[in-house]
Amino acid sequence: MQLEIKELYVTTQEGKEIVNGVNLKINSGEFHVIMGPNGSGKTTLAKAIMGYPSLKIVKGDVLVDGQSIKDMTADKRARLGLFMQFQNPVEIEGVGFVNFLRAAKESVTGNTTDIKQFMGEIRSYTEKLAITNGIVGRSLNHGFSGGEKKKAEVLQMAVLKPKIAILDEPDSGLDIDAVKFVANNVNEIAKAQEMGLLVITHYNRILSYMNPQFVHIMAEGKIIAEGGTELIERLEKEGYDSFLNGKRK
Repeated sequence: MQLEIKELYVTTQEGKEIVNGVNLKINSGEFHVIMGPNGSGKTTLAKAIMGYPSLKIVKGDVLVDGQSIKDMTADKRARLGLFMQFQNPVEIEGVGFVNFLRAAKESVTGNTTDIKQFMGEIRSYTEKLAITNGIVGRSLNHGFSGGEKKKAEVLQMAVLKPKIAILDEPDSGLDIDAVKFVANNVNEIAKAQEMGLLVITHYNRILSYMNPQFVHIMAEGKIIAEGGTELIERLEKEGYDSFLNGKRK
């Protein structure tokens, strides 16, 4: 599967431009990372890819295997194989976590889930992710700690098996040990499922446990630099100013 963002311009419904002219290609099995300062448009780009209703694509396109998806609803994009992990997952009291996950899988695959097989799959991943049965039995994200929410999102990714997953700041709100744990599990799951990854982050902390192939620096709604892990090393030494000062693409 190939996800292509083509000369994309995105505004809010009120007309404020946030993403202006982004080009990006991601294939299944590839690992991309977007880094950038606060307010650079990273999360807006991710939400636009997934069809967030409060955003408007005013120019450009989002393509999956050459087919435009910019007019598709989020659920249809998910059925094509796209997945997004949010910075701050919504808590929904009264919606059971397992029931939600089962409904999501059936919606994505179009198939009825065998309960026994599904629960066996859930148990295998909860053990791997050190998720307690108490969390699994609760409402979706309700009362979860930051670390529990991130683990629950990784569990969703593992069960839904997307072709390309977008992880928006998977390290936010986590301590050092939790960052390493989440990173290692994302690595393992993505590799096993030959999944394409797009990780969005401010810092290289989580990337020290992962091995991105392609690094993109974003600022003021644009991708201003692209390369490999040498860009991460440069960021550590020089910060974002070295990219912003006269070095826009």
